[in-house]
Amino acid sequence: MNKGIISTGSKEATEAGAEILRAGGNAFDAAVAAVFTSMTSEFALTGAGGGGAMMIRKSDAQPVVYDFFVDTPPRTEKKELDFFGVEVDFGDSSQTFHIGKGSAAVPGTLLGLIIVQEQFGVLPLPVVMEPAIKLAREGYVVNKKQAYIFKILEPIFTHTQAGRDLFCSNGEMLSEGHRFINSDFAEFLERVSWEGATSFYLGEYAELIAQTFGDEGLLNEKSMSLYHVAVRKPVMTNFMGTQVYSNPAPSSGGTLIIFLLRLLEEGKLKDLHIGHIIHAMAVTNLARKEICTNPNKEYQVEQLLETEIFNGNLERFLSQCLISENDFTIPGRGETTHVSVIDKDMNCAGVTTTNGEGCGYILPSTGIMMNNMLGEEDLNPLGFHQWRHPMRLPTMVSPTIILKDNLPFILLGSGGSNRIRSAIVQVILNYMVKGIGLEEAIIAPRIHLEGNKLYHEPGISLDKIDLPENFTLHPFEEKNLFFGGVNAVTLTEGVSDIRRGGTFKIVG
Repeated sequence: MNKGIISTGSKEATEAGAEILRAGGNAFDAAVAAVFTSMTSEFALTGAGGGGAMMIRKSDAQPVVYDFFVDTPPRTEKKELDFFGVEVDFGDSSQTFHIGKGSAAVPGTLLGLIIVQEQFGVLPLPVVMEPAIKLAREGYVVNKKQAYIFKILEPIFTHTQAGRDLFCSNGEMLSEGHRFINSDFAEFLERVSWEGATSFYLGEYAELIAQTFGDEGLLNEKSMSLYHVAVRKPVMTNFMGTQVYSNPAPSSGGTLIIFLLRLLEEGKLKDLHIGHIIHAMAVTNLARKEICTNPNKEYQVEQLLETEIFNGNLERFLSQCLISENDFTIPGRGETTHVSVIDKDMNCAGVTTTNGEGCGYILPSTGIMMNNMLGEEDLNPLGFHQWRHPMRLPTMVSPTIILKDNLPFILLGSGGSNRIRSAIVQVILNYMVKGIGLEEAIIAPRIHLEGNKLYHEPGISLDKIDLPENFTLHPFEEKNLFFGGVNAVTLTEGVSDIRRGGTFKIVG
């Protein structure tokens, strides 16, 4: 095999990871380098103030998940929170996002990346972080995809003067061709490269977070000091002679992927077609809605895989009676990105990170916008600020690895909020069931079912599908980042999703 294969959401992140592989780093070094770099090249999608998860598989070992998604801070009932809605215009639709200091959850990405690199990497941390520091200091030229995301999130990014100073040029939001420089972030990363994450969670940065968010938000020094990275056993199922591993509870995304693939595997359907996939999505959505009813139970989604509950839903699936539910919500558009890396020793690292849309506030002197996860409807479907105790928020981020004969078969993940699971499932089905190549499997048109609304890209044929009368179709005129951004690698190739402008590189 070559020195490695990497697929990310930006050419800058891909080149950073490739540079580390060429320097003798392994997959874990490369993944960490790529994610830190993407915090500049994909600022609107990820950051040190957000959360994520990494699927780790050392050669000949079982996969494990390092969960560093965000935690809910302790509740303060009497506090008046800075928490409000901002209207964001997508052109074909608009959506209200909830931001403010009261939307920021306890971040985990920084600690997660540092711990993974410390435990699994082979290069010194300053070497691994050098590409990210350089890019933040020198800047990068904003491309069309990132310019579009900057533009639609302008009300959030320009909420404060610090945001306007960082994201505007001559009073206008940065657009395609402008250079985005984040000098404060470069200085922050340089310090982290030598000190690690300690000062962010226990030292002066934790104190700064408490000062910035303490009065009108929920973050404080105690909530930062209590944060921990959880090491979890992935949720797994057999599918077409392979083993599929994904992000377990409290994440809901990985469990829903495994649940849907089990429906298809155990349903033993002949000639799997689009109608079966829509039906499996409908059953999965309804099953989740029936099970996930308590905002204070982190692991309730696990019940979907219990024998009695699963078999009941399998019968529902095999009935071929397409069930729909009224749903008046608009699918969240939370901003997320993914990195996949396999190195020459077949070590695998798949990491999905997100900052939501950002809470609208820049942490002084760091260039970091904190997340708005407490304001994400998809993560809080039963209402905002409903938790009674600190807990890990459920998430759709689903880094996934498929093994065949104990070798990596495909490593993949996606951005796209609650479309992450539908994007990953469709790529798996295209690649494994339809037998088409990896690039075509990712480029192929996608669907996404949300309640009784079926969103679909051009090229999807629904003529022969018997849909319930109350189903509504929402066609898109072209492939759209709404349907996720899958970045995948195998032992021989890598592919990045054109929907989000990603790139891949084979390092020889």
